Amino acid sequence: MMIRLNPSEARALGCLIEKRLSTPGNYPLTLNSLVAACNQSSNRHPVVKYDQHIVNQAMVDTRNQGLSIRLSKSGSRTAKFDATPTEKLGLNDKQAAVLAELLLRGPQTPGELRQRTTRMIDFPDLEVLEKVIESMASGRSEPLIVKLPLQPGRREARYAHTLCGPIDLESLATEAPTPTESGSRLKERVAELYLQVAELTERLAKLEESA
Repeated sequence: MMIRLNPSEARALGCLIEKRLSTPGNYPLTLNSLVAACNQSSNRHPVVKYDQHIVNQAMVDTRNQGLSIRLSKSGSRTAKFDATPTEKLGLNDKQAAVLAELLLRGPQTPGELRQRTTRMIDFPDLEVLEKVIESMASGRSEPLIVKLPLQPGRREARYAHTLCGPIDLESLATEAPTPTESGSRLKERVAELYLQVAELTERLAKLEESA
């Protein structure tokens, strides 16, 4: 089955993969945590403001394509969500990290991908990352990644995922480069702490209900 995602589905799936690799202790994610992850201001382009309805529908649609599952324990009123691209797309953790970064930020150069995937997985050098990219761009019935034409003013070509369908090269040509975030490490840490607080709040609420 051909996979086609819309922007909200791509964002939600990218968040699930990212959090599974970067904060496994807080995974799988509740709907509230996933909404917060989708709306982060760090490590995201563009920044969005999704509500629960949009994210929940994205989970329904990705689940219908075999890319996520909804987990619900007996007696629990809070469902959690898990991404399953490893099984559906045959990805290892390195490939999943690259895909997540492309889903969350759009087209990027190998250097940008290596720098930005460090919160999920470590690529010891650029050569290792490029081999992972190549494994996702060839040897498949449908490539998961494609190399974009070199744009004016850029020294390196960028790569993009194909899960949202054909790449709109005309819109990318007029897109301004994503600015480098000042204090990105701090922003990332604050975002992770926010998710942890949301998770702890939900756990406390469940304990109070059962008391």
